[in-house]
Amino acid sequence: MHQHFDGFDDEQWDEFKWEAHLNEVEKKSEQLRKFIASDPKGNIPRWLTLLQESQNEDDAFEAYVEEELLMDEAYFPEDEDDWDDEDDDWDDEDFLFGLNEDGFMDQADEDFDEFDEGEEWKSLSDQYMYTDYGSLEDLDAFYEAKEFAVDILKWAETVPVKQQSKDFQEFVDESLKIGAKLAGGHSFGFEPEYIGANIAYSKKALASANHALELLQSLKKKSLFVKKEYLEFHSVLFELRNDIGIYIQELRDQFRLGLE
Repeated sequence: MHQHFDGFDDEQWDEFKWEAHLNEVEKKSEQLRKFIASDPKGNIPRWLTLLQESQNEDDAFEAYVEEELLMDEAYFPEDEDDWDDEDDDWDDEDFLFGLNEDGFMDQADEDFDEFDEGEEWKSLSDQYMYTDYGSLEDLDAFYEAKEFAVDILKWAETVPVKQQSKDFQEFVDESLKIGAKLAGGHSFGFEPEYIGANIAYSKKALASANHALELLQSLKKKSLFVKKEYLEFHSVLFELRNDIGIYIQELRDQFRLGLE
């Protein structure tokens, strides 16, 4: 997934260099997503499509995480030398590997063949980790994020279409994104040369958690929750946000230890 390299300038990248690169990756992966989308106008929420294509909410969440990982992966160069071309303009067509005539990814690419049956994103994350630190499922923050996302999907299905405002759609998306970003960071592992990427991804998970909290509070006024339900969501999300913050600090401490 992520080939070994020492950085563009032969220096170990910190979280800020990784974050800047990740921001560019996200811009390009979003363009790619729109290009291959079956609903280019965005009339159908992605979470709803995933629910319709999945057996249950757990499967829908896993499909979301897998899709996020693979979209970002399209813009991480396979070879170390390619990182030297960071400032070049990459053509989207260079990364539309294996798209079939319907605009979807074929499974012919060797990186995808391995993962064509069940829990692909877990396999991706575990296989490409550069450490034996533990599996993604052992990461408490991710487990909490997954449970929260599944509960939000179950709740979202009960909200009438006429009440599904822009803030509502964004809240659901941000709730799913928390776990996806934690998974993205975990896929880089915890070794000194990659932990900066883990931190950068985890910071994006934290940003999504903070944004989701803001949106949750704004949705409270629209009578989409019963009181007990709202308080539970708020409590879980608040705790998850704090746990991610602690996790980021632990990663930073580990990064500093690697510099000594």
